[in-house]
Amino acid sequence: MDVNAAVAAAAAIAGVLTGVIAMLAFRWSERDQKRPTRTSLHTDPVLPPGVDTVLSVLRSSAVVLDEADAVVKASSAAYALGLVRGGKLAVDPMLQMARDTRRDGEIRQVELDLPRRGTGRGEALAVSARVAPLGSRLVLLLVEDLTEARRIEAVRRDFVANVSHELKTPVGALSLLSEAVMDASDDPEAVERFAGRMQIEATRLTNLVQELIDLSRVQNDDPLDDAEPVRVDELVAEAIDRCRHAAGTKQITMAAGGTADLHVRGNRGQLAAALGNLVENAVNYSPARTRVGIAARRVSAPGGDLIEIAVTDQGIGISEKDKERVFERFYRVDPARSRATGGTGLGLAIVKHVVASHGGEVTVWSAEGQGSTFTLRLPESGTSRDRAARRTAHDAADAGPGNQVEDLDLGHVEHGEIAGGGRSAPASPDTSPYASLPAPEVLP
Repeated sequence: MDVNAAVAAAAAIAGVLTGVIAMLAFRWSERDQKRPTRTSLHTDPVLPPGVDTVLSVLRSSAVVLDEADAVVKASSAAYALGLVRGGKLAVDPMLQMARDTRRDGEIRQVELDLPRRGTGRGEALAVSARVAPLGSRLVLLLVEDLTEARRIEAVRRDFVANVSHELKTPVGALSLLSEAVMDASDDPEAVERFAGRMQIEATRLTNLVQELIDLSRVQNDDPLDDAEPVRVDELVAEAIDRCRHAAGTKQITMAAGGTADLHVRGNRGQLAAALGNLVENAVNYSPARTRVGIAARRVSAPGGDLIEIAVTDQGIGISEKDKERVFERFYRVDPARSRATGGTGLGLAIVKHVVASHGGEVTVWSAEGQGSTFTLRLPESGTSRDRAARRTAHDAADAGPGNQVEDLDLGHVEHGEIAGGGRSAPASPDTSPYASLPAPEVLP
């Protein structure tokens, strides 16, 4: 009996001890769950009410730091800029600003140039950082990316400087020539010679001012506001007429093909100016007794058919280092030749802006001494495809062995060639204005 009583007592004591231990473990676990951890410091409830909502709509990159300099909250833009790494603020000057603000409560702001991650080219990221206290324990850091604004400001400064330089040259020449005319008032031949030079410089100045106006217009206007279907053959005809006199003086043959029943949608005036600039450049930079070809075709693209218009010349060509810069304002591949031809360096910049505003692109193929091919790619007008399908069916029904028309082959235009042996046969007057233009044989 005594043994059984002892066993029962021991069991009772063990049960009591187990219950006490379980209760203590439960209390310990509950208290441990309520204890703030490193992870819990990064959750939204740490922030004052409404702050998280405000930070989510800010355009600036936002970072909230606690008293231990740990990141409590950071926007996705802050991670994208590389400001936050591994839960810490990775920019030492900003971290020091946050510590100073936490110490004295003053708002601080500074502009910094930070290395851009992943480029390896030493490019700087310009930012403006502003630090302010947020409550009693937290610090708010707002960072704004100024890189694009800095770039635009640099472009504006360069543009003003270039315009000033370009205007200074003809204006200075006119001033000197006017003095020369006054000094040679008793020499009719000298007066006539200087007056001719003055007329050249005045024309150069007029062209420069007009192209500046055109460039400003294409940058500020939306061509799709008054867009309309534009016939490609009419654009090509206008470009050829614009350069016919200059081409005839240099005995340059201009040929066009493949433009019938092709339409693009946009501002007719801007598109004509862009194509005219390309053809004018081709004529100006080509030697005498060469050919300039203009060819167009429809190409398939994932987002819809495109119209390609290629202008090919047999000119001096463009080097590899210059091809990336030919569309910059005032950039000239050969400044001496540009002065001789009256070029302003704005023609290709206008082409680039016009094509981009119409949803297209312009590319260039060139080799020094072999010529160049500039290709415009523009979205096709919605009505063109139906017209082309109807005309194809009509031509297939009427075609016979004796009435096929050979046109410019665009198969090699991308590589600087326009192939096509012989000459184009006359087209009907209502479909093409190029019946009298010979097609080039082979351009190298």
